[in-house]
Amino acid sequence: MDKILSRVSSAAGALAVGAFTVNSCIYNVDGGERAVMFDTLRGGILPDVRDEGTHFMIPVIQRPVIIDVRTKPREIPSVTGTKDLQMVNIKLRVLWRPVIEKLPQLYRELGTDFDERVLPSIGNEVLKSVVAQYNAEELLSKRAEVSARIKTELIKRGAHFHLTLDDVAITHLTFGHEFMRAIESKQVASQEAERQQYVVQRAEQERIASVTRAEGEAEAATIITQAMEKTGNAIVEVRRIDAAKEIAKKLAKGRNITYLPGGGTTPAGGNGGTPGLLLSIDK
Repeated sequence: MDKILSRVSSAAGALAVGAFTVNSCIYNVDGGERAVMFDTLRGGILPDVRDEGTHFMIPVIQRPVIIDVRTKPREIPSVTGTKDLQMVNIKLRVLWRPVIEKLPQLYRELGTDFDERVLPSIGNEVLKSVVAQYNAEELLSKRAEVSARIKTELIKRGAHFHLTLDDVAITHLTFGHEFMRAIESKQVASQEAERQQYVVQRAEQERIASVTRAEGEAEAATIITQAMEKTGNAIVEVRRIDAAKEIAKKLAKGRNITYLPGGGTTPAGGNGGTPGLLLSIDK
């Protein structure tokens, strides 16, 4: 019985040692990651990159370094000056990832936190150099052009550090309080100038209308004078009759107008005496 227990314990020990040895000799690289190998006997970081999956290594001598190679966002803020010496607060959103083939060199030169070491410095450098070529108004009117230039320059700078920039965009752009007040004052002045221009145009139209009316009245007076010279007072009587018709029409439509016939008769039996009255009766 003791021999059996001894053999079982020996087998369990050997199995444990074997499992530990096997576990120490393999490592896994998950999805979206790559590994570079540090070898103490072969001069540090090996030049090859290990893909996703399970790999073997020599314990104690070799040590794998796992690096995330997925695309990640990064926001780069900066305060810089424009061509006309206006201060501007600007933020960039950068989608970046490391160049997989250059991971051994990237790790050797910058370590695993290469994004913290590289992106803020080159981002501020590119922002200051590009923004300084435009004045404040051009940053607003030519925002797409400015963003494209920043993207082009940042991609070039990132390539020197073995970083691939998939997208670069301006997400935030604000100016100082003094410049914002100047813009508001300019907008108010522009609106006031437009209003004054409208007033001038309206006065000009009214002047033209007045001149046209005066010319029409003068022409009408001339025609009436010529007609009176030819026909005497006949045209005046016609105008008087037309005016009487118009007055009678308006009075006939009034609700508070009452007609009182005149009293008395003539000796010949006809109506005479006081003429009829039109009274306005307020209710």
